[in-house]
Amino acid sequence: MVIISREATEAASSSSDCIHCLLQRKMSTPCCVSQLACCCGSAACSCCCSCCPQIKQSTGTRVMYALYFLLVTVVCVIMMSPTVEQQLRHSIPFYSEMCEKMNAGENCKTLVGYSAVYKVCFGMACFFLLFAIFTIRIDNSTGCRAAVHNGFWLLKFIVLAACCAGGFFIPEEEMFLQVWRYIGAVGGFFFLLIQLMLLVEFAHRWNTNWSSGMKHNRMWYAALAFVTLMLFSAAVAALVFMGVFYTDHEACLLNKVFLGINGSLCLIVSLLAISPFIQRLQPTSGLLQPGVISLYVMYLTFSAFSSKPKEIVERNGVNTTVCVFSFNSETKSDKKIVTGFGTVILFGCILYSCLTSTTRRSSAALRVCRNSEPATERARCCFCFGDETDDFEENNTGGGQNVMYDEREGTIYSYSYFHAVFFLGSLYVMMTVTNWFHYDDHKIEKLLDGSWSVFWIKMVSCWVCLILYMWTLFAPMVCPKRFEA
Repeated sequence: MVIISREATEAASSSSDCIHCLLQRKMSTPCCVSQLACCCGSAACSCCCSCCPQIKQSTGTRVMYALYFLLVTVVCVIMMSPTVEQQLRHSIPFYSEMCEKMNAGENCKTLVGYSAVYKVCFGMACFFLLFAIFTIRIDNSTGCRAAVHNGFWLLKFIVLAACCAGGFFIPEEEMFLQVWRYIGAVGGFFFLLIQLMLLVEFAHRWNTNWSSGMKHNRMWYAALAFVTLMLFSAAVAALVFMGVFYTDHEACLLNKVFLGINGSLCLIVSLLAISPFIQRLQPTSGLLQPGVISLYVMYLTFSAFSSKPKEIVERNGVNTTVCVFSFNSETKSDKKIVTGFGTVILFGCILYSCLTSTTRRSSAALRVCRNSEPATERARCCFCFGDETDDFEENNTGGGQNVMYDEREGTIYSYSYFHAVFFLGSLYVMMTVTNWFHYDDHKIEKLLDGSWSVFWIKMVSCWVCLILYMWTLFAPMVCPKRFEA
């Protein structure tokens, strides 16, 4: 019998721990090197964790720009929040003295409010506009300009921060804010139009993708029918909900009129989608697309009603706020619903528009030309993220996440157009965070509060979305040559 002493056991355990530590250092060193090459070189960015799914180089690049976009957006939200300002004032010692040393005014007033948001978004817009011009006519990812677009993330972050900070040194502030406000409004409207066109393209693509699976598996037919039923059920429920809580027999005439108009238009486009002459032009047209459009129109209608200034009616000698939905008799409860739910949808749509509008399929949809769709479609639940069946060269970044270099032969998307969409998205965020033309004394807590400008923007968005979808139904009949396969 061999007896092992306690000292030997402890020595063996210590040796094992040392070996494990050395192995961890050996595994982490290549990952650190790859991250350094990503920040200061042209290498693709990836996570150090090997359990993460593989990622395409083109996708990783767009995600990094989206993170930059989100970071600046969060900064703008903080600048518009007096609550955050108060917390900083009470939490940071010598806050007032620090603001004075920074020449930021009393309690850093120049760093908060709508004017600060305008200046920061001006810097972000200039950053993306600069890259939109810099990346014009790039057809492959092997050149120097493509390397700058796909890498050097630390240096680009410094440039972005410098652009945002530079906005605070612009002379003639009043003139700048006035001119930049109208430029932002025009750019915001263009981005909103792109967003609505992408929603229509998303509805068509969803139906086409899932319909292609019905030839091989009838379960796709059941999934398509179930989702369509859920979409229309939610749209009808929203219509009834608004008819009960956002109309009144003595007031809210606009709510009654627009609710009737939008509900009727949703019914008309649904009947058109399954009409015989549309089916002859587009055999894949069905009820899924109008279901998506109808639900989104109902959401915009609800958001518009909640964003409209409240109406007060005198009843029994008491001023009563009508056409609101409240919990526990609090008239601000619908604001909490719209602000929370609406903010998630808002920034989700912004990121979806920025990230997907540059794909070849979406770019063709924005040109109102859908003949670029592939002849064969593979039905997938997550059809938005592309088909992963293509073979690309893989690169293992030192035990971390695998990166697929999918742009060896050519670019997957237009770099210049990608940055142009983010440029318009920067203007849209600026106008949305500052409540469009009602920017005076605006707070981020009142992001979706009542104002007529927000009401009409959302209501017009409903009609534009319906008109765009109706155009996609009639376009093959009006321009048959452009839609030939």
